[in-house]
Amino acid sequence: MNPEMMKNVRPQVAIVDTNTLAAMGLRQMLQTLMPIMEVDVFSSLDELQQEGMENYFHYFVAMSIVLENRQFFLTYRRQTIVLTITTDPNAQLSDFHCLCVQIPEDELVRKLLQMVQNAHGDGRNLPPMPRMPQAKVLSDREIEVLSLIVQGYLNKEIASLLHISITTVITHRKNIMEKLDMKSVSSLTIYAVINGYVDISKI
Repeated sequence: MNPEMMKNVRPQVAIVDTNTLAAMGLRQMLQTLMPIMEVDVFSSLDELQQEGMENYFHYFVAMSIVLENRQFFLTYRRQTIVLTITTDPNAQLSDFHCLCVQIPEDELVRKLLQMVQNAHGDGRNLPPMPRMPQAKVLSDREIEVLSLIVQGYLNKEIASLLHISITTVITHRKNIMEKLDMKSVSSLTIYAVINGYVDISKI
C-alpha cells in the first residue's frame, strides 16, 4: 500500500482460520491490544487473497492453512504468525513466528503483549496513522491501584501498600472497571501495559 495512503487509513491485521469461534476470540483480543488496528477474519487463503494481501501488515494464520500453502507464506514469513495448539518448539514451524492459542487467557494475553512490544516498541515500527485524542481516564490513585491489580496483588495487599482501607481499594477497583468498561483482569492487564502503567516483565 502506498505510504501516502497509509496516513489516511487504520493499519489492518488479518486472521485466517477455519475455526470461526477461535478466530473471533483472537480478533477481540487483538483489537483490545492494538486499538489502532482493524482486524479482519477469513476462513481460507483464497478469501484473504480476494480481499488483497497487500492491505494487511500481519497475518495470523492457522497451522493447517500455512502447511497447505507453505511456499506461499514463506514469501510473507516476516508478516505471518502461525497459530498452533502446542507450546512444544519441536512441533512448530522453524521458519515462522508461532503463537500457541491453547493456553490460559492470561498467558495468551502476555504472549500477545510481548509480541506487540517486540514488534512495535515505542511505536517505531508501526505504520503512519492518524493521531488519536488521548484523554486521561483514570486518576493517579486509580492508576496506582490498577498497576498493583495487574501485577497480581490482592485487595488486602494493595490496601497495605497504599495505606488505604480494603473498602477504598474495592471502590477504586469498581470505578476503574466502570470507567474503562472492562470486566476482567486480562482486559485491565492489556490496558495497563499498552498505556505504560506496568512493565510486561512484572506480570
